[in-house]
Amino acid sequence: MTAMQKIKKGALAAVRRFSLWERILLVGSLLLVALSFFLFDGTEYLRLFASLIGVLALILCAKGYPLGQIFMITFCLLYVIISYSFSYYGEMMTYLFMSLPMSLFSLVSWVRHPYAKGRAEVKVNRIGRGEVCLLAALAGAVTLAFYFILAYFETANLLVSTFSVATSFVAAYLTLRRSPFYALAYALNDVVLIVLWILAAAEDIAYASVVACFVAFIANDLYGFFHWLSMQRAQEGKESCIG
Repeated sequence: MTAMQKIKKGALAAVRRFSLWERILLVGSLLLVALSFFLFDGTEYLRLFASLIGVLALILCAKGYPLGQIFMITFCLLYVIISYSFSYYGEMMTYLFMSLPMSLFSLVSWVRHPYAKGRAEVKVNRIGRGEVCLLAALAGAVTLAFYFILAYFETANLLVSTFSVATSFVAAYLTLRRSPFYALAYALNDVVLIVLWILAAAEDIAYASVVACFVAFIANDLYGFFHWLSMQRAQEGKESCIG
């Protein structure tokens, strides 16, 4: 069995474990992405493929499945190309040099920290106040550095792109640390990206399909946040009973 066949088999097995609501969310998100593509774009199929991969990645990550990180790595690579096409160098560099490697590290972290032996679900983690302060300091330093880098490359919509870097870094860090708040940070990042791609769509309506993609992403990230909180309560409840 090839690597692609294993990934496909794993994805199908994961989808079979979805609840009715999760299947509705998945199908609804895929339909929104597909319909918006054929309505506003219809030519650049890379955008469609990236959006569909991204939706699948988010719902799998929302379930706490490491397989979601494999799809996220693929989405990062495709999104780099899409961002470059509109001179969004901030997005391009953020995903190429931060989101992509962090997804790789997160994949390793999630695989190494299953909730229980033989379970696909990752063990949810809590981070302390000290680590929150460290994250704030790191995010500030990364954001400041990227502002000057993006300004040098004459990035379109500089301030919004810089804020996107900040939210992306926080989300990627929390994903690596297996915190439920990773999804909330990504939802905030989705709002920023919707603004960015609305500005792009004002110049080329085809990018409206990317806007729809991130609208679908918000729904999946918000679901992911509440589902991870539920996972955390369930896992800690079982551990306290065992203890």
